[in-house]
Parts: sequence; C-alpha cells; structure tokens
Amino acid sequence: MSHRFAAVDLGASSGRVVVGTFADGALALDVVHRFANEPVSAGGTLHWDILSLYRGVLDGLHQAGPVDGIGIDSWAVDYGLLDSSGALLGNPVHYRDARTDGIAERVSDLYTISGLQRLPFNTVYQLLAARDTPQYAAARTMLMIPDLLAYWLTGEIGAEYTNASTTGLLDVRTKDWSWPLIADLGLRAELFPPIRRPGDVIGHWQGTPVVAVGSHDTASAVVAVPAAGRDFAYVSSGTWSLVGLELAHPVLNDASREADFTNEGGVDGTIRYLRNVMGLWPLQECMREWGAADITVLLADAERAAPLEYVVDLDDPLFLPPGDMAGRLRNAAGLPRDATPGVVTRCILDSLALAHRRAVRRAGELAYVTPEVVHLVGGGARNELLCRLTADATGLPVLAGPVEATALGNLLVQARAAGIVPDSLDALRALVRQTQQIVRYEPCGDDAPWRAAAARVGR
Repeated sequence: MSHRFAAVDLGASSGRVVVGTFADGALALDVVHRFANEPVSAGGTLHWDILSLYRGVLDGLHQAGPVDGIGIDSWAVDYGLLDSSGALLGNPVHYRDARTDGIAERVSDLYTISGLQRLPFNTVYQLLAARDTPQYAAARTMLMIPDLLAYWLTGEIGAEYTNASTTGLLDVRTKDWSWPLIADLGLRAELFPPIRRPGDVIGHWQGTPVVAVGSHDTASAVVAVPAAGRDFAYVSSGTWSLVGLELAHPVLNDASREADFTNEGGVDGTIRYLRNVMGLWPLQECMREWGAADITVLLADAERAAPLEYVVDLDDPLFLPPGDMAGRLRNAAGLPRDATPGVVTRCILDSLALAHRRAVRRAGELAYVTPEVVHLVGGGARNELLCRLTADATGLPVLAGPVEATALGNLLVQARAAGIVPDSLDALRALVRQTQQIVRYEPCGDDAPWRAAAARVGR
C-alpha cells in the first residue's frame, strides 16, 4: 500500500510543492509545482508578496491531488501580524529590509537566553523596529511565515518550535517563549501563540491533515542528512549556507557567543549548533546582474580560473544587501575591472569553501566534537566544484546530497506522524541513505593553500 504526502517548501527566491510517495520501503519524489518568490519594494520597504506565495501553495496542492498529509517549511525570522479579527496587517517585511539597521546594537546581549547568533534581521530586532508603528499597535497575533500559511489553510493559530527558535525570543533551555525577556523588551505577550512540535496535527485543509514539520527549512533539511552515527558536520547549502553540528544540548559560553554560533531548535528536541554563512547569495545576485540563466557555463569557466587567487570574507555584512554584488566583490577582493564572470564565480566559491572550513572547524572546537565527515545537502549539492572545494578546504570527505533534503525532511516527519515509517532520526536517515543518491568527494590532502588563503582574509 502506498502513502502520499505533500511538502510545501518555500525558499528565498522560489517555492514548490513536492509529493513524496512511500511504498514497499521506497520513497519517490515528484515536484508537482514550482512558483516564483519575488519580493516587492513599496514605499521604501522591501516586502514578501505573501498572497502570491499562498496562491502558489494552493495551486500546488490542487495539482498534488489526494494526499495523506500536508507540511509547510520556509526560511526563518520573518512573520506576519494579525489583527483582532484574524486579518493580516500588511505584507510581511523582508529580512533584507533596512528597518533593523542599528537595532541589535541597542539591545543587551540575549545569548544566554536564546542562544542565537546576533544577526541584524532576527525576529526580535524586526519587532523592536516595528514596535512604535500603527500596525504593531493593531496587532494581536504574530505568526511566522509557515504558521501564517498553515493558519490560512486550517484556521488554527500556533507557533512551530524550530522556526520559533529563530526569533531570539524562545528560551533555548525550556524550548518555550521566554516570557520575562518578552516583557523586558516591551513586547506584548499576547502576540506569541502556543508552541507546536514537529509531528503535531495543526488542523485540516479540505479534509487532509496539515502537520507541523520542522518548519524552518534547515530543520527539515537536517532530518534528511543521511548520516550514520553522530560525528558529522552538515552544510545546508542554498541562498544561505547553514554550517554546523547536531547536538543534544546548547553551547552557551562566551567563546560560542563571540564566534557567532547559534543554537536553533531541531526536530526531536535536538540543537542545530550552526553558523549562518552567506552561502550562494552573492553568486545568485551576480547571475541576476549578468543576466546569466545557465550556471553550467559559469562553473566551467570558474573551474579553469586560478584557484584561491581572489578571496573575500563572505561573512562581511557588505555582501548582505542586493544590488551591485559584482562591484562589491571586485572592490573587496581586488579583482581587476575586466575580471570575467568565471573569475568572479571562482572567487565566490573559493571564499564560500573557506567559510565552510572556518565554521566546521570552529563548531567542532566549541562543542568538543571531532567531525569525521561533512554532509552537504540542498541545492549546493548539485555544484560539483563547490563540493570538491569544501572537501579540500575542510580536509574531510564531503557526502553531497540529497539535493531535495528540505522536502525529504518535511515528508519524513509527516510520514512518521502517520505511523508509516520508523520513529527514530537514525531510522529516518537510514531510509534516506537507502533511497537517495549521495556523491562522495575526498579531500586533496594539501592544506597549505587554504591556510594561506584564510590568513589573507584575516581568518
């Protein structure tokens, strides 16, 4: 007997609905609908076009046909505000909007409570930036993006744990809202709905259960890391690279805080101890500026470019905003004005591999873990050059895949809630190993060029 589930997976530039079919120990995926996620600037503010996204979700669910469950995941930190009638008060603001500039520096360090890396776009700083607005005054409920879409499907209000853990307002120890912190910051407690756990049934859409999954896309991706054992690092590679370890307990000491590591909630109460690295965003922006639709040619040209000739610190906030990315890279790396797109691409990928190296090694030092392998999942697993460079930079084997890790993790949590797959994370990961393609990249063994490159960027 087969079972079908629909995973709604929203990324920073696109969304899709993926149907997973479980039958006879096999798992097959079918992307039934893709749709654009195009932010809109209006009145000087950058917004998500949430109604367009919801339309894409509905279209995808209709194309999916009858399924046994629906789960929704998306990026973190952004939210919508509902008024007393349950109506949305305006389009959610994009995390790259400038409204939070300077806010984090005016707030006392929250690390010992939330365990989060201080990033200017964390939800707590967005709420503080909005606190004196009429919209905030009219608000009665805050819903993270997946919870907002689930509310429109089911009419039920709640906050899924893994995404709530990225707000900066969840207590990393109790795994519930930090009510004292919320009060100290002058935020209204009524805005924050009850916490849900992955596997909870939220409600129903046209008779189909809508299930809470790891609604932060990285939480779902980590479920589908095909690891055997615990001594592994992971890179969830897309617009961002989320680089870290899976732990049982948070790391909250000063060294961890100073190294900008974050303790986010994972499925089954795990801690995703990781660092947010800029990821493939600079390359995506350059491709947009160049009008380049085919990455294959760029990667072939990058392969021929001199290795580690030009590198930058991709963690520099300089590379966070959109616009003139190639120009900023040229200035920061000392690239010649006539540098080809292939050379710029090589600069980005070498720099990203350096950032992966730094995060993997520092996470191991801070958590007293010695990773034996790096699992690189997500869209970046298709990028053979990036995978090979990451293996060389870290000095560890890189196991690339699955590409569809986020959708897989979403589907596996739904299937587990329905009782058709084993209960433990280890068993879910074994199923991934058995059913998905994984490619192994061995490191070249010469660390000297990478040490020299790291020194050049001051790392």
